[in-house]
Amino acid sequence: MAEKIRERGPLCAGIDPHPGLLDAWGLERTPAGLEKFALSAVEVLAAEVAVVKPQSAFFEAYGAAGIAVLERVVTEARLAGALVLLDVKRGDIGSTMGAYTAAYLDGHSALAADAVTVSPYLGFGSLAPAVTAAREQGRGVFVLARTSNPEAAGLQNALLPNGKTVAQSIVDEVAALNAGAEPLGDVGVVVGATVAPGELDLSALNGPVLAPGFGAQGATVSDLRALFGADLRGVLPASSRDLLRRGPDLAALRAGVREVRALIGQSLDEPGVTQQREAFP
Repeated sequence: MAEKIRERGPLCAGIDPHPGLLDAWGLERTPAGLEKFALSAVEVLAAEVAVVKPQSAFFEAYGAAGIAVLERVVTEARLAGALVLLDVKRGDIGSTMGAYTAAYLDGHSALAADAVTVSPYLGFGSLAPAVTAAREQGRGVFVLARTSNPEAAGLQNALLPNGKTVAQSIVDEVAALNAGAEPLGDVGVVVGATVAPGELDLSALNGPVLAPGFGAQGATVSDLRALFGADLRGVLPASSRDLLRRGPDLAALRAGVREVRALIGQSLDEPGVTQQREAFP
């Protein structure tokens, strides 16, 4: 990931075949329409950004045919030089979590991605199979900590007996797994770019941060700096529908990606950030 960020910048581009986007692109809500949309998006996005993030649910909605398209998306994105972060938000216990791990992190699976999103809300320890498998195979996981949807605030900001919020406890668990890793650990967190600054202490995280909510949900580059501070290394601002709405004209989509990438790059070049980026191993 460090190498890809140096090469292409930190933008994470989502591939979300939302029914409304298929309509806007003039495509039918069928497996064929899904395939046209997703592979067109991959053609542009995977050549431009460090990380692409397919949202699994929009492919699963089409059954086996949709999963087949998702497999092609993973393969084609990798061939174009992007890392694939599969947004599946899986979380379960015991053998069930092991099965999810085999599906998305085992190199023998057609759906195996470079990283996946996972949910810790059956207990952080339930994620052990995914963390272990990811580390053994040079992959990663991003743990849901403080998400951007308003409904999450009541649960994720709830106070535990030790005085920490649920979200902070998750960040701290991840930080413990990443302790001593260089340049960053392989366990990340998901923290929405629209979260209020000061809610979380990420100073000891030593891992990547997936920051959804950039663009269409209202978060700006200034919000990123306010939330994550001057050291933005390892922060992946994620944008999906704000980019994809620029299609179906692939030239317009490519121009939009480059525009957003440049905007983020300008923020990284502001005083106090350039030195941090140059120090990134």
